[in-house]
Amino acid sequence: MKTTWLKTAIAIAAGALSTQALAAGFALNEQSISGMGTSFAGRSSAADDATTLFGNPAGMSRLKREEVSFGMAAIHAKTDIKHNSASYGSRLGRGSGTTSGSNDGDMVPTTAVPMGYYVKPLDDKWAIGVGIYVPFGLITDYEGGFQGRYFGDYSEVRVITVQPTVSYRFNEKLSIGFGPTINRIDGKLESAVPPLMGASDSRVKIEGDDTALGFNVGVLYEFTPHTRAGITYRSKVEYKLEGDTTISGDDPLIGVGAGPLSLDAYGKYDATLDLDTPESIDLSVTHELDEKWTLYAGAMFTRWSRLKSIVVENEGMGPAAAANFGTIAEEQDWHDTWSYAIGAAYKLNKQWTLRTGLAFDQSPTNNTHRSPRIPTGDRTAVSFGLAWNPTDDVTVDLAYSYLWEEDTKIRQNKSYANGAVQESYSSTYENSAHGFGAALSYRF
Repeated sequence: MKTTWLKTAIAIAAGALSTQALAAGFALNEQSISGMGTSFAGRSSAADDATTLFGNPAGMSRLKREEVSFGMAAIHAKTDIKHNSASYGSRLGRGSGTTSGSNDGDMVPTTAVPMGYYVKPLDDKWAIGVGIYVPFGLITDYEGGFQGRYFGDYSEVRVITVQPTVSYRFNEKLSIGFGPTINRIDGKLESAVPPLMGASDSRVKIEGDDTALGFNVGVLYEFTPHTRAGITYRSKVEYKLEGDTTISGDDPLIGVGAGPLSLDAYGKYDATLDLDTPESIDLSVTHELDEKWTLYAGAMFTRWSRLKSIVVENEGMGPAAAANFGTIAEEQDWHDTWSYAIGAAYKLNKQWTLRTGLAFDQSPTNNTHRSPRIPTGDRTAVSFGLAWNPTDDVTVDLAYSYLWEEDTKIRQNKSYANGAVQESYSSTYENSAHGFGAALSYRF
């Protein structure tokens, strides 16, 4: 019996392991609280503190003293789901009708994002440092009876990066920096599978992790003591996630209760997923207009078009199961994106500095393949920041960001058991998020 229902369910769950991380969900790119205050407009050229290790490693050469910086950002997201509908059609005894369920939204719990950096100038040319940050990470947890549960109802992904870094200053104008990145990814994805001959849903859960290497390299050029430009290249990272796929439930057709038609699919299987996260190029300019005002502008290109499809390999299945979903593929067809930002800082006095910024980010997803796991669209963000310097050794940074997205449409259809069962889900998402950040920097 040639079937596609479980094949599709696993592909959707496994595919989300990458796409949720890549899109960063509602994340606000929190690797720097000082940068957050200007919507990261000067990320590769500001070089104001130790967080430049991430923004542009060449900027470490501008720091005159040994410095450590620790911070935390909190993200509180809100989602309204409207214009929703879901239906099914079945030739296996269920007939057809409306798929029951709720659409509460607000499936992203408040999430904390930590970061820490250390930079030490060795002399007037060399500087070294190390950073620990979270480039991707989010939990999306829909309510148990979510109407779109067959297209994904739980996702948890974390990427933690450690970056040792070195920079060199050739002269008063030109600096370079380089840092390898050690990246740890882990995640868990769950989906419901509609009943075929049973009375209740089955479940598909995928868990996996991997550690992989990449690198960041940057160049900083100071045209004048008041104007500088930076460019940062962040490499792609090649992951091979290894874990397991667990299928559970009490449906006799999915399990072992329907004689020769049964797939005997319930159980735990070894799973692997190859994934390349794309490279990006970050450009920005910083101009100190006078003693009070500093202006920032930046743009970043990300090569999301690398993500054409997700391929999952499963092992340990019986012959019938392996023949249908030993190798699983799901099309993504993402496209390259640009993000843009402008910002400004105003120095009230020696102790206080105010910041603000505006950013626009394109979404790599498309209307054809967008699912409830990644219901994101193009977004706009406005940010405000405050820096307090009680002494020459200490800086406290605070930041707030608010982002909102264009209305995003979900239009999903799936077939199971060679078309014997069909499911559809349609809705419109209105997404927004608040970001709060605080950091402490100390110079020795």
